[in-house]
Amino acid sequence: MKRLFLVILTVLTLIPLLSSLWASFQEPQIQGRLELYQTNLVLEATEYDRDSAATTSPEGIATLVEQLTGEDPYGNAIKQYESVLESSNTQLDVLNERAATAKAPATAKAIAETTTLIDELHVKLGILYAVNDQISKAKEQWQQIAADDQTYASLIAVLEPLWLEGKASESAVTILGDRLETWFQQQNLQQFFQVIGAEQDLALLQESIQYEAQQAFLKLTVVTILPFSVGIFGFGLLIFLVIQFVRKRQDSLLFADNTAAWETPWDGEIIWQVFIVGFFFVGQLLLPLVLPNLLQSLNLNAASWTVRGKAAYTLATYFMMAIAGILVLVASIWKFRPLPKNWFQIKWLDNWTVWGFGGYMVALPLVLIVSLINQQIWQGQGGSNPILFLALKAQDQVALTIFFMTASVLAPLYEEIMFRGFLLPSLTRYLPVWGSIVLSAFLFAIAHLSLSEVLPLMTLGIILGFVYTKSKNILAPMLLHSLWNSGTLLSLFILGS
Repeated sequence: MKRLFLVILTVLTLIPLLSSLWASFQEPQIQGRLELYQTNLVLEATEYDRDSAATTSPEGIATLVEQLTGEDPYGNAIKQYESVLESSNTQLDVLNERAATAKAPATAKAIAETTTLIDELHVKLGILYAVNDQISKAKEQWQQIAADDQTYASLIAVLEPLWLEGKASESAVTILGDRLETWFQQQNLQQFFQVIGAEQDLALLQESIQYEAQQAFLKLTVVTILPFSVGIFGFGLLIFLVIQFVRKRQDSLLFADNTAAWETPWDGEIIWQVFIVGFFFVGQLLLPLVLPNLLQSLNLNAASWTVRGKAAYTLATYFMMAIAGILVLVASIWKFRPLPKNWFQIKWLDNWTVWGFGGYMVALPLVLIVSLINQQIWQGQGGSNPILFLALKAQDQVALTIFFMTASVLAPLYEEIMFRGFLLPSLTRYLPVWGSIVLSAFLFAIAHLSLSEVLPLMTLGIILGFVYTKSKNILAPMLLHSLWNSGTLLSLFILGS
């Protein structure tokens, strides 16, 4: 009866799981949007007065700015925006096909959001072309926007005469400073003040541009130079480990044979029970069904909440999922007490910080390389974790603190207990150590319900598994996991700001 119950739960769980994965296949990645945020930072930093910087700033700052922004920042920005525009048009085609077969409110909302995004991209591309003295291409972009567009039609009515004919009315200043990010606003206002001959306003604007350029330079340093430096060190560490493995084999750090396996007193049915009931059933079926209905009965609409409310809801949902999962785990293995050696070990005075930081440094270049390959495979599709976009838009300190608690504290604790603390050692009863690391990493990646993130997350999962296998201390992968998520959140906050 127990096995029949597990089979039924497995089938019930697989339906929403596979449905979510299929839905993610038809969703755009957040990666393209992230790259646009970074592109906007590069554009702002490009305005930095390098001649002034060479005389007033520390030696090498002007050169570093040039290296960060590249030789052709406008051309690179145009290519990046055109790439996202192409993937957004593809996404709109997919949504329209879906709407033709099934009229769902969510699809209609997604179509409206994607259409608005495409119009926004046309507006910005037009400004980029205009600043780059490609006036005819700017006109082509702006002509793609319908005259009755409620969001951007009034802006286009001001932009076209301003950039194409050099004409502007003084009332246009309020429209030019609206809706767009800093660099695009600055370029519009700079052109506007030049056209109307407002030299004093132009001088004040240019001072503001220099200030924003310096801030953009500092942000770029944090999101590019610091990770790059850590990644270079990690790549060197990885090369050292590979050379050591080639020369010493069994005595190397990378070597892991079955002597590293755990003594597992339970069988595959317990593993099945813990993950189907405790992780997937609760997280993918029960909570997604119960919580929305509970909110609806209380006349609450989570979709209309502020980012602070959504952050709190995400934390509460994840906390309930973690508590349920750990309760199922404890109940399932309770009869096997006392557990054999090395199970769920926490050794505070061990070298777990070395393994955690070392694993993070190695993970940075490896996951980056896999992500670059992954982008070529998915071409902007495949979905992303929805928390990423919420964190990107959140400039509320309370909301960011809540997101940090969820992603950098709760998620590493729960997921490392489940995937590295329990699943990986349990699999060593049936598989070699490396096979257990790879399979547990694959399930870890699948559990995030985004097809486009399977390869990068599986790479991260393999490193987490290796760190745990070698350290035999659950604190080491928890630290690595927390560092990874914290770095991601920090980058999102800086880009979103």
